[in-house]
Amino acid sequence: MKAWKIIMIMCFAHVLSMTGFATFPALIPILMPLWELTNTQAGWVSGVFFAGYVLSVPVLVSLTDRIDSRCIYIIGLIISIVGLLGFTFLANGFWSALTWQIVHGAGIGGTYMTGLRVMTDRIKKTNPSRAIAFYTACFSLGTAVSFILSGMVADWLGWSWAFALSALGPILAIIVTLLFLKTYNINKDQLPHTHLLDFRPVFKNRKAMSYTLAYIGHSWELFALRAWIVAFLVFAGAEKTGFSIISATIIAGVASVIGGPISIIGNEISERYGRRKTIIVIMVFASLTSIITGYSASLSIGAAAIFIIIYSGFVMGDSASLTAGASGAAISGYRGATLAVHSILGFTGALLGPLCAGLALDFSGGQSSANAWVIAFATIGFGSVMGLISLIKLGKVSLNT
Repeated sequence: MKAWKIIMIMCFAHVLSMTGFATFPALIPILMPLWELTNTQAGWVSGVFFAGYVLSVPVLVSLTDRIDSRCIYIIGLIISIVGLLGFTFLANGFWSALTWQIVHGAGIGGTYMTGLRVMTDRIKKTNPSRAIAFYTACFSLGTAVSFILSGMVADWLGWSWAFALSALGPILAIIVTLLFLKTYNINKDQLPHTHLLDFRPVFKNRKAMSYTLAYIGHSWELFALRAWIVAFLVFAGAEKTGFSIISATIIAGVASVIGGPISIIGNEISERYGRRKTIIVIMVFASLTSIITGYSASLSIGAAAIFIIIYSGFVMGDSASLTAGASGAAISGYRGATLAVHSILGFTGALLGPLCAGLALDFSGGQSSANAWVIAFATIGFGSVMGLISLIKLGKVSLNT
């Protein structure tokens, strides 16, 4: 099969696998009063998703160095379905929501980087960096679809239906990958010489680790933004007649969609002018824009929408470059393990970011306070500061890589 067809198939399956990804963040304005959640608890439910992700990644992604990644990908999709249906029928408060978010997160952990491996294993003759950029950009498209779908279905049918219908995406992704992709046979000569969870060769790879440590800050910022974007927009539009949760989820969806092509463009610029330099510039702009975005809520919903889209673009600008950098720097036979470490550490940041933003809101006045949102967005933007420190400290290997 031609490379472009494989890329299209996996990008489509990737979007399908994520239909439930943003369902809880999209419905925070509904579920917080329904379940009497604090901002910190809502941050926990959003963030604990990535605890499930981090728990599943070491085994599932590392296994792609040893067996056909398509098998692992399908297992991840099945786990996602279980998590979404569990949330539909059994979630009724903080603790049950935590439980099913962990399960769903574990499923996404078995699909995101494993799906990337499914694709790259089958297109070895093409430019992997460009293919990776397109695939990771589809994360934004999948997020947008999830935001918009969840908001609309919840408004029409109720919150539980939003979770139930989002489970259809992973089901369709299973069908797509089984129908259109053949089994892949791994070259036995390239099998790792260490046991499954021995990540020492990855940690010794300073070049790959510099991108991975920066990815922690990127994930902190990206997923904290996505966890709180709808609640932020609802606050900004509170005084505008006719502004609803659907309006907020549509704006959130637009912000996510725009991030996709910007991520691809960011990777192309990295290829031409140097990966580290490009990422550093993007992170500087992202950290500055975070504070401006927090202030914009006190101006108008129009200003908040514009700045949230601009900020989302800066946050996504380095996404593909970071993952392509880590993947490209992987030692032969350890690409799966490298991507596993990349995900484990990166999505640990994704776990902490939403929680810390929620804590910032609770300790500075709550969602009804304009100043609290400024502090929350400064907390979100701290992710770029962490990324900058990682790249500059470890970038001594090569600033022009």
